[in-house]
Amino acid sequence: MNETAPLTPAAIATATPVDPPASESEKSASRLRPLVELWPFVRRYPGRIAAAGVSLTAAAIATLVIPLAVRRMIDFGFKAEAASMIDSYFVVLIAVAAVLALASALRYYLVTTLGELVVADVRSRVFAHITSLSPAFFDKTQSGEVISRLTADTTQIKSAVGVSVSIALRNLVLFAGAAGAMVWTSPRLSLFVLGAIPVIVLPLVAFGRSVRRRSRDAQDTLADASAYATELIGGVRTLQAFTYEKVASTRFSAAVERAFEAARQSTLSRALLTAIAIFLVFASIVLVLWIGAQDVMAGRISAGRLSQFVLYAVFAAGALSELSQVWTELSQASGAAERLLELLRIQPAIAKPANPIALPVPARGEVSFDNVTFAYPTRADVDVLDGLSFRLAPGERVALVGPSGAGKSTVFHLLLRFYDPRGGRVTFDAVPIERADPQELRERIALVPQDAVVFAGTIAENIGFGRPNATEAEISRAADLAQVTEFAKRLPQGLGTPIGERGVTLSGGQRQRVAIARAILRDAPLLLLDEATSALDAQSETQVQAALNELMVGRSTIVIAHRLATVLSCDRILVVDHGRVVEEGTHSSLIAAGGLYARLAKLQFDH
Repeated sequence: MNETAPLTPAAIATATPVDPPASESEKSASRLRPLVELWPFVRRYPGRIAAAGVSLTAAAIATLVIPLAVRRMIDFGFKAEAASMIDSYFVVLIAVAAVLALASALRYYLVTTLGELVVADVRSRVFAHITSLSPAFFDKTQSGEVISRLTADTTQIKSAVGVSVSIALRNLVLFAGAAGAMVWTSPRLSLFVLGAIPVIVLPLVAFGRSVRRRSRDAQDTLADASAYATELIGGVRTLQAFTYEKVASTRFSAAVERAFEAARQSTLSRALLTAIAIFLVFASIVLVLWIGAQDVMAGRISAGRLSQFVLYAVFAAGALSELSQVWTELSQASGAAERLLELLRIQPAIAKPANPIALPVPARGEVSFDNVTFAYPTRADVDVLDGLSFRLAPGERVALVGPSGAGKSTVFHLLLRFYDPRGGRVTFDAVPIERADPQELRERIALVPQDAVVFAGTIAENIGFGRPNATEAEISRAADLAQVTEFAKRLPQGLGTPIGERGVTLSGGQRQRVAIARAILRDAPLLLLDEATSALDAQSETQVQAALNELMVGRSTIVIAHRLATVLSCDRILVVDHGRVVEEGTHSSLIAAGGLYARLAKLQFDH
């Protein structure tokens, strides 16, 4: 699947080749195929599976022993001379009950914890895969939709693997054993019971398809509601500032109502299926019991043997009835697994080459753009870069200036290989970046974005994001250089102070300084500064600019800035407009040329 395709059922269906119509057996198998595809996660625990199988078998055997004792008591036991035999039978039944209880408890524990382990592995795998996907995927996909799949859908799978599969296996074994025992007890009566099975199973299969479809609809509508809520809660201050609470609540309530209606339809299908299955199962038992009563009166079978047969029939019917309910739960879980597998099947648009070229050591920080053209996947008809060419020498400072939308930030996106250019070539240290390992490439780049992103946690943890193995002393030094210590020392726990989700307790300038400290700690040969001081006041900007000037010594730097006063110290200034370099030179030479840069400078410095 192409990574940039919208993550919607319709899009997925469109992207899937149309196969010839499948038979009913193939359709039945395909309905649970998503759960079968989770087998690699299950087989990591063979010991637990084997122990669960043993306990499952022991519980089934213990259950099937009970009718044998009942038959013998009815046929031979209710006489004074058989009192000792009755006592022994009851002792045996108590022992059987103990085995049944212990085996059932062990099976429940093993299978439930197996479900927890499998879901933990699935969540970890899905999260790791999501973080490996390129920005092109997230350009078209709501984060709330992804989070819904990662949480709600995995919970649905946990219920299936941890409970439903356990119940299904137990009842399959019990049904098979009870059916065999019924045939052994009375082949004639068994024909009547086994003949009713197709009548019971066919509605099960028919309704199961409807349940799975409606379960998928319920999960999708719930994900839509979750995505909407996640987005609004993330921007709750903006929501409240514009008094949008009522509209947001109305829209969310409508989304929740759609999710409820989809869930109600799914539950209705399950309820109808359960009612039909239970009626058919127990109606067949009543019919067989009536036929058996006629046989007892005719002397063709003993009362004890009929009782044994009826108990086995009840076991088989109960197992079949539970299977009907479990089938719908497995169908729901299959829909959830399908949504998760869709995520896992999406391949990153940017991937490590099969045989990557190693970047030179030591790194030089040399960059080259050669006639590069590029358009974002979401706006494929609009070229953001149109034949852009420039070279950054090792240790050189180059500024990119120009009007908004000229393509300056896109240069950074391509350098970090978030996207590949449509045409031309980008190299790092003379290696085409599409031939290098993206991880190795990004390890040699430090970025300070215009919108500083910080995470829930402490200030120190956010700075350490730049280099996870950094020591406390290195983090403190980076904080000092970026003027983070200056405001952190006024906080209750200094650098150890939690800053809330997205750093909500910090000002914009403080978040920017944390981002700069992170880049300082990175200590990479190439430094990318995208309006790095835009959120700082004049005093802080002067202080941080001094730190950045020190940081830029000995390493290549590309600076994007709208405030031209911040690029005066650069070796060269490249003026970008409509996706290409239209002017190049120093501040004084570009002013003298009287072009676009001179006009931009006049607008800023004359006010």
